[in-house]
Amino acid sequence: MLQSTVILIVLSLFIGVGAWLVFLWAVNKGEFDDIERPKYRMLDDEDIQDRDSEEK
Repeated sequence: MLQSTVILIVLSLFIGVGAWLVFLWAVNKGEFDDIERPKYRMLDDEDIQDRDSEEK
């Protein structure tokens, strides 16, 4: 019983540290620099299909 508890604690610590490292990697990569812009991007872009049909 004690052995399985220790294994689960160690496993959860490894998973927690892994999630923290992924988060730090994403922050350093710049994933969270501008969190407001993506929701307005769809209003700024032209429709790709309309633009492609005009070129042909």
